[in-house]
Amino acid sequence: MNTMAGTRFLIGLLLLAVLGSELDASRLTVNQELSNLFNEFWTLDVNRMQPGVDYSILVQGKAGYVSQGSNVARDRASQPLFSNVNETKLGLIPTFSRFLTLLDNYEMSTGVAERISPEEVAENNLFLDAVMETEVMKRAQRYLVGKGKSSANARQFRSQLYLIWFQLYHRERNAGMDSSGFEHVFVGETKSGTEIIGFHNWLQFYLQEKHGHLDYKGYKAREQDIPDQDDHVLNLQFSWHGLVKPVGSAFVGASPEFEMALFTVVFLMNTQRSTAVLVNIDQCQMELVVIRHGRSLGTAYPRLLSSNSRHLLRSPAQ
Repeated sequence: MNTMAGTRFLIGLLLLAVLGSELDASRLTVNQELSNLFNEFWTLDVNRMQPGVDYSILVQGKAGYVSQGSNVARDRASQPLFSNVNETKLGLIPTFSRFLTLLDNYEMSTGVAERISPEEVAENNLFLDAVMETEVMKRAQRYLVGKGKSSANARQFRSQLYLIWFQLYHRERNAGMDSSGFEHVFVGETKSGTEIIGFHNWLQFYLQEKHGHLDYKGYKAREQDIPDQDDHVLNLQFSWHGLVKPVGSAFVGASPEFEMALFTVVFLMNTQRSTAVLVNIDQCQMELVVIRHGRSLGTAYPRLLSSNSRHLLRSPAQ
């Protein structure tokens, strides 16, 4: 390589390094507009279950490293995550009670075509009807209408939600319609009988744990961010039907309409296949990750970065 070519090569590397650092910095910038909106959702979420009142959790020990595909994990939690949940109250809240009817409507494994009966379609519709009546989803619709992403017509907006969350699609190649956004995020799936994919809902976690299908292994967090029983977002490790999820994440106590409103906004406000938005909600800082599957949702989950307002105590340099 001659001197001139070498100089150009070094300049190119420096430019790439600068661009890369700028991209990293922009990725970590808090989206204040969405933070404000999602805190409105948080305030409007009157159906949210309250820690220590409607449910109790025991976070216990910090889970160790497990490589993807391994189903061996050291158990750092001798007791279940949930010590109790007020199921009577859940049954009295339309969105929660109708949500519960949907959890047994799906095949667990990808690659197995879903067979949705007319009764199950009716259950989907009843659930969406209840979600549409909540102030959380009404606020999401007004925001999206203002951004030109949704219709002010309730029927058209409802159809848009159905397409995003309930439209079946192929997740596995050479398979039938085997998945949907709702199934992946709220119910959970297994892939090739070797790994857990999706499964980001606290209530499904509680029910599977209660019935002995799921074993909580411990929390996942930075050293300075030890979670407590009041946290509304957790990163955690668990096994389900003998398979291990090395790191999973979920809101805890939040209503299904809150989660659907949150991720619907992120989905519609971005066109990239994969999106991560940094937001502050209540006392937590988190990335909201959304991956598209065409015009439907592939996956969506929170990735907790700090809780109990610890991010406010750190200097900008950190």
